Amino acid sequence: MADLDELDTAILRELQADARKTNREVAAAVGVSATTALDRTRALRRRGIIRGAILDVDLPAIGRPVQALIAVRIRPPSRRNIEAFREWVSALPDTLGVYVTTGSEDFIVHVAVPDNDSLYAFVIDRLTERPEVADVRTSIVYEHIRNNRIAPMG
Repeated sequence: MADLDELDTAILRELQADARKTNREVAAAVGVSATTALDRTRALRRRGIIRGAILDVDLPAIGRPVQALIAVRIRPPSRRNIEAFREWVSALPDTLGVYVTTGSEDFIVHVAVPDNDSLYAFVIDRLTERPEVADVRTSIVYEHIRNNRIAPMG
């Protein structure tokens, strides 16, 4: 685990609340000079703790109001099959995220599509056409609530 002091944690908290804050705004919020805030933020980036900023897009506004989580089981579960499927599915334009998991499923694939017909086509025409896909279970997402503010462990 990364060694973070109170100032690092405060800077992370401010940037997680709004990654577009200026350095001066962050400095004022955490009570340090702009130079100190900038040095610390750059150090957090160098150390790989801050990896970037993500644009949060309103999916219905861009024509993708239907989200689903699709559980996929791969057979045989070889490294070659798992890695090939992971690379293929993560590159599809409807895919928001891919989780490689343990248990009865090998993957959970998070997708956003225009409608239920598109979801059906994604599952039937894309996923089940793959020879390594042994089973697929789909759950429609009614609401996606994401916590963008996660505090470091003390």
